[in-house]
Amino acid sequence: MTGGATGPTRRRVVGRLLTLGATVLLSCRDRRGRSRPPERGQPSGDGDELADGRLAVQPPGAPVEPAPPAGLHPLGLGDRRDGLLFLPAGYRPEQPLPLVVMLHGAGGDAPGAVAPFVARAEEAGLVLVAPESRGRTWDALESGYGEDVAFIGRAVDHVTRRVAIDRRRVAVEGFSDGASYALGLGLANGDLFSRVVAFSPGFVPGVTRVGRPRVFVSHGVDDRVLPIDRCSRRLVPDLRRKGYDVHYVEFPEGHVVPPSIADEALSWLPGG
Repeated sequence: MTGGATGPTRRRVVGRLLTLGATVLLSCRDRRGRSRPPERGQPSGDGDELADGRLAVQPPGAPVEPAPPAGLHPLGLGDRRDGLLFLPAGYRPEQPLPLVVMLHGAGGDAPGAVAPFVARAEEAGLVLVAPESRGRTWDALESGYGEDVAFIGRAVDHVTRRVAIDRRRVAVEGFSDGASYALGLGLANGDLFSRVVAFSPGFVPGVTRVGRPRVFVSHGVDDRVLPIDRCSRRLVPDLRRKGYDVHYVEFPEGHVVPPSIADEALSWLPGG
């Protein structure tokens, strides 16, 4: 990809972003439309319960292809389900920028993942990439790591071949199902991701853990989709017992990402 979105594609993307506005309000539903809190006996991340979740990517280095113009662009890697890349204005190849991989919730898409963060990323100088799951939600939450891991790896390589990325400041972020997947992916790829942001996660998919990324977790005390007592109030202490540095925030709302929490996460992220 050497150019930005044009014509109908750009209008669709911009229109969806304007509609979504400044806050995230996405539900975590399974394929039958029911709330899907973690089941007893789901993988806890203690070993090799699932495939290892490792990303087959090259470490970020000098770009070998032209960068796209500043702004929001389709990845151009998938037909029905693709993703978005955001490059802030003022990007210069000689000054590598932080990268945040953004993962949507169940039934979501890339515009929903990036909408609350585009203006913030512009101010902070963050590159965003939001790949879309191959199905309604991420593979490890249903059957094990597979096509989604491969597609996320392609998306990361797609960006790093075109944009100079600071390899010390690569993060993965997600909401709801995306938050659970971000935790699994981040802990499996701690040699790539220095930080993990999980907004209202359900659980940590089982992985072979590599490295020690820092972790940000937030959860609403009134969350009725993924109840806090069954989810973050269990997984955060477990992560801390396992030696992870966790920044944990509770807030008096439901299954959402309030603007104040998004701002706090951004200030915690690399480059914030």
